[in-house]
Order: sequence, then structure tokens, then C-alpha cells
Amino acid sequence: MTLIRRWFLYGAVLFFVVGGTAILSLGSMGQAAESAKAYFAGGCFWCMEEAFEAVEGVVSVASGYMGGTVANPTYAQVSGGGTGHAEAVEVMYDPQKVSYQELLDVFWRNIDPLTPNAQFCDHGTQYRSAVFYGTDDEKRLAEESRSAIERSKKFSRPIVTELTKGSTFYQAENAHQDYYKKNPIRYKYYKFNCGRAKRLEILWGTP
Repeated sequence: MTLIRRWFLYGAVLFFVVGGTAILSLGSMGQAAESAKAYFAGGCFWCMEEAFEAVEGVVSVASGYMGGTVANPTYAQVSGGGTGHAEAVEVMYDPQKVSYQELLDVFWRNIDPLTPNAQFCDHGTQYRSAVFYGTDDEKRLAEESRSAIERSKKFSRPIVTELTKGSTFYQAENAHQDYYKKNPIRYKYYKFNCGRAKRLEILWGTP
């Protein structure tokens, strides 16, 4: 039996077909297209969106909720502190362009790792800082990154940022997605009055 073998291009993706079935898809440069997701909590998710979307290799960032006990929570429920969730972001990224370790570096430098159950002007467990790892490798990298900061003796107080296994990520309402882009004046007013930039400069120095 003779199988028909051929290549065909669909958009930017090249498919190899054997006997009429596509068995392999390649990117336009001959590499398999792939993306990964990482989850972090650093207080106000609007601010964490802004921080991660500025990173080369990050494809998209979504605001949402993770780490709680209530299914499909609303912003009102989470902000009230009764669900156990933290405001979090889902970072979709290209591992060929940015590593998980590099995302961890961005995370640490955009949070206050010394204050429990609060970030800047926002207080409550819903604003706790956390790395929600998904794999053993991510857990190891998160632990190593925290240990590196501790060994540096940069801070005289202990790091209280939570490193915990990720759970279901619930995407927040549309009004909260890309808030810093859609409402720049309100966002800048909030961020300035919350003292986020000033506190980060005290903690980490000038970017």
C-alpha cells in the first residue's frame, strides 16, 4: 500500500500529511509552536497585568482569581475577602523568548514580599502575594528564586510571599481586563495614591 505524503501551508503553519491525515504541525521557521502559562498574585491585578505585558515573550495576561474555595467567584465576592481567593494573573508566554525564571524575576520586583496579606494600600488575604506553581520544576525554580533573595541579605525581615500549588484560575470580569489601558487616568490615579511605585523603589531600587 502506497501512502501519499505531502506538505501544505495553512496560514503560518506547515502541516505534513500522510495518507490524508496531518500528523505534524510546524511553525513557519520549522519549530513546533508552543506556549506556556504561569500564575502569580501581587495585589491589584491591574498592576500585575501592566508589569507582565511589558515583558518581551509574554503573549497575553489575564486578570482573575486563584487560591480560594468558591467556584466562579465574582469581583465583589473576592474583594470582600470571603472566598479565600487572591487577585491573580494568568501569564501566557513563549518559552522560546522568555523563561519561567525570568518571569519570577519580574514578579519579585513588582511586589512587596515582606508584608503578609496586603500589597501597598490594599489589605486582606485577597491581596496576598503568591507564586502559584503548576509543576515540580516551577516549584523548584520558585523556591530557588526566593532562597536567592534571602541569601542576598537584601531585607532584614523575612519573605512572606506564598509559594503554593496552583488551583483553578477564574478569569475576572471583562471590565478588569486591560484596565490600565482602557482607563489610563483612573488607573494612574489609583496606582499613585496606593504608593506602589514609591514602595517598590524603596524595596528594589530604581528600575
